[in-house]
Amino acid sequence: MVPRITLRGIQKYYSASSAPAVKDLDLDIDDGEFLCILGPSGCGKTTTLRMIAGLEHPTSGEIQVGDQVVDSVEKGVYVPPEKRNMGFVFQSYALWPHLTVQDNVEFGLELRNVDRATRKAAADEVLNKLGIAKYRDRYPSDLSGGQQQRVALARMLVVQPSVILMDEPLSNLDAKLRLEMRAELKRIHLETKATILFVTHDQWEAMTLASVIAVMNEGTLQQLGSPDDIYNHPRNRFVAEFVGNPPINFVEFAADETSALSTSMQKYMDGVRPGHGVDAVGIRPESIRLLSSGGDTPNTAYVGQATVTSIMPTGGSWIVELVANEQRLFATTNTVPDVKAGDNVMFWVEQESLHLFDGNGNRLPDVDMLRELPEGKYYREQNVVSSVDHTA
Repeated sequence: MVPRITLRGIQKYYSASSAPAVKDLDLDIDDGEFLCILGPSGCGKTTTLRMIAGLEHPTSGEIQVGDQVVDSVEKGVYVPPEKRNMGFVFQSYALWPHLTVQDNVEFGLELRNVDRATRKAAADEVLNKLGIAKYRDRYPSDLSGGQQQRVALARMLVVQPSVILMDEPLSNLDAKLRLEMRAELKRIHLETKATILFVTHDQWEAMTLASVIAVMNEGTLQQLGSPDDIYNHPRNRFVAEFVGNPPINFVEFAADETSALSTSMQKYMDGVRPGHGVDAVGIRPESIRLLSSGGDTPNTAYVGQATVTSIMPTGGSWIVELVANEQRLFATTNTVPDVKAGDNVMFWVEQESLHLFDGNGNRLPDVDMLRELPEGKYYREQNVVSSVDHTA
């Protein structure tokens, strides 16, 4: 069983005058979890990973693995990386150029004084699993980027770490190889049951790989949840805008950004959500439905008019650009659109597909299936999925 990893009150400053690279981070990583730390460059995700690995020290706070504190400035405790039983795969493959693939993979076992026959048997097993056994006598310079990445993974896996740490390991690969390696990582996670921490700025990488995603921005944890939670129930506007391609559409209700569309939608919102301080409505592109020649729409849906300005095929879907009362919106569809540029269309969005945000950018409870309970807490009628206290 892999011990739980716990971070409490983690702060990381690189200088006294700089903003914190990581701020007030509390994070629990459960046994066997595939956690992706997702965020833009400079958000603190790699720094967090390196502190867990022991390659950097937190300025304050505590990191615990199971019952053991491995890093705490306050307690004067520090366990070096080699004693944390964690494997690390870097963005650069960091292979020894003068060693063959076989020797690179065996290197960690050799450092642990494992006998030669055992090293070879363990390396052979991992090389076969990753499909690179035929390259065992080659040197890194003779391999493609994808092959080098597999060697780096094999070198890490062969020592059977209880925790696997990866810092954007797929960013140097082309699209086809990235897809293959994502499938490989999913298989490895299923087979080894290891805890995996994976740092990426690629939202689709996080959505397809992770069981849990931690979204970070400017050193702060923005949201922790399953891929579905992150996408369908973003805690704030940063998460809503960062996750999703094409990005989420926003209709603003601010006084200086009024438009015919925002006025129309604000009137609609006043009818279904009176008195709850909605300052902006987010609409995912796939939630926008088009009607080119009339037709029925749900009674509870928001209905508007727009002009199609362009249609962009993406291979398996289409992006439709609309202008609704001078505001641009993007819709997506998995079927061939029956509209063309210049067409005037009606569009509609179901109530449950609207993402509501207050003036501070924080998510408000969903429109549908909600009832207000005492103390400002909101729950779904069927299953309790979240609660938000608006009295705080």
